[in-house]
Amino acid sequence: MELLRRKIDRDLASWKSNPDRLPLIIKGARQIGKTESIRKFARENYAHVVEINFVLQKQFRGIFEDGFQVDTILKNLSLIAPDFSLVPGETLLFFDELQACPNCATSLKSFKQDGRYDCICSGSLMGINYREIESNSVGYKEDYEMHSMDFEEFLWAKGYQESQIADLYHHMLELESFSRLELDTMFENFREYMVLGGMPAIVNSFVKNKNYSGTLKMQKQILLDYEEDITKYAGGLDQGRILNVYRKIPVFLGKENKKFQISKVVRGARSREYMGTVEWLENAGIVNVCYCMAQPELPLRGNYNPDYYKIYFRDTGLLIGSLDDEVQEDLRFNKNFNTYKGAIYENIVGDMLVKQGYPLYFYRNEKGTLEMDFFVRDRDSLIPVEVKAADGATASLNRLIQEEAYGDVKYGIKFGMKNIGYNGRFYTFPYFLAFFLKRFLQEKRQV
Repeated sequence: MELLRRKIDRDLASWKSNPDRLPLIIKGARQIGKTESIRKFARENYAHVVEINFVLQKQFRGIFEDGFQVDTILKNLSLIAPDFSLVPGETLLFFDELQACPNCATSLKSFKQDGRYDCICSGSLMGINYREIESNSVGYKEDYEMHSMDFEEFLWAKGYQESQIADLYHHMLELESFSRLELDTMFENFREYMVLGGMPAIVNSFVKNKNYSGTLKMQKQILLDYEEDITKYAGGLDQGRILNVYRKIPVFLGKENKKFQISKVVRGARSREYMGTVEWLENAGIVNVCYCMAQPELPLRGNYNPDYYKIYFRDTGLLIGSLDDEVQEDLRFNKNFNTYKGAIYENIVGDMLVKQGYPLYFYRNEKGTLEMDFFVRDRDSLIPVEVKAADGATASLNRLIQEEAYGDVKYGIKFGMKNIGYNGRFYTFPYFLAFFLKRFLQEKRQV
């Protein structure tokens, strides 16, 4: 597979340039490109690389059994693989599939204190025992969560240059409308990204073949792999219940009110019977959970109902892959995304927010007369973010901005199949600019 440019490339280079760098743990869902990105970085920056996969090479799990002194670990490692080159100052130790060997995380403190070798660990979020790993080497490691490809990385894969992407942001920052050609071209790119998602192997296949051939099969295989991993890694939690929730996500997203209700997963089921299942899927990197705010006001954290939430797929391509064959055909050939009640647009904008570091919150009052898809914030205001699948009214957005009861809301953001605009109350942007939102809110002009 041709190696795709990723944002982690830049972050790894920044990590290497820090003379006081800590051992790095890169976490993320399956098949998002962790291992390939680390290998590429290692080849370009180290004379010697020692790569160990604790799932495929189980014999190496025992190298920590005699203690965590670096010399002891390296001695045991050399006993198993005497051909490894372990040159101080020139060697990267890459420990892959960390979840299969928690003792490795404990050793990172010793490697940092010793200072002779750089260490990068990688692990699937699915299967990592958080308490077991995160309590080890506190203060002596750096955690990095990787995601599937965002829209900017997708544009890189298609051959777009930095200057062209910078021009997109210039339009956003200066509130300059796109030409019809620019708008049509970027919407077509965005529709491709919605159908494919950001799994590197799928994007690479599409770019290489210049069509969707085989991509749906790849999406369905990843979905099956996730099911297999749930069965494998769910541990003490009821695996069947996690699978029940996982399989029902598309059903709830297809409803007008996308609230996730356990009683609708299995008839007669109670929330307490499913405690921990949604959190497990979120921690595994499979879903994004969006909580309903108690009131549309600051602060965001703590101001939400933990029992009222929506669940989105973290990668929109997997949502597409989970839909019925007829819906698939409609999306891929007719490009008719509106039939799925806006779920796909909400899902992808939610994912774009998460990839910028935003937690997800929404609001819906008890009567259903006021609702908003997402909320973010800037330094001093709460910002409602509306995702419009069709060119309809924006009554809730206008109410939140104009009514005195919502004093923390000064302005809003609307994403849709629209050009750039500002009406004095809210900014309108085409969907494909959502990955710039955090930067825009930090740098926007006072209008």
